[in-house]
Amino acid sequence: MSVQTSIESKLAEQLSPQVILVENESHKHSRGENSHFKLTLVSDVFTGLRPVQRHQKVYGVLSAELEAGVHALAIHAYTPEEWQSRGEDVPASPNCLGGSKHDKP
Repeated sequence: MSVQTSIESKLAEQLSPQVILVENESHKHSRGENSHFKLTLVSDVFTGLRPVQRHQKVYGVLSAELEAGVHALAIHAYTPEEWQSRGEDVPASPNCLGGSKHDKP
């Protein structure tokens, strides 16, 4: 199973999102394949949670992937109401400037 497929499956199973978009953005970064992903999730699970709590939920679901080489997650987590009011617009991710301990000689 690919890293992206694993991420999609776990998020779908554990967060029951109405919208789930998982984009592999590794090609835009210095770390290599399957290391950077952009996640857009719309779920009732996020209702009443602050942004940091939403991110913590996602990190908890994907802890194995983060330990196995996923270097960065751009997480955009919304309630259905927030998603509708945004007009389904997701911010673009910036290019990675490196800085990982793995990038140092």
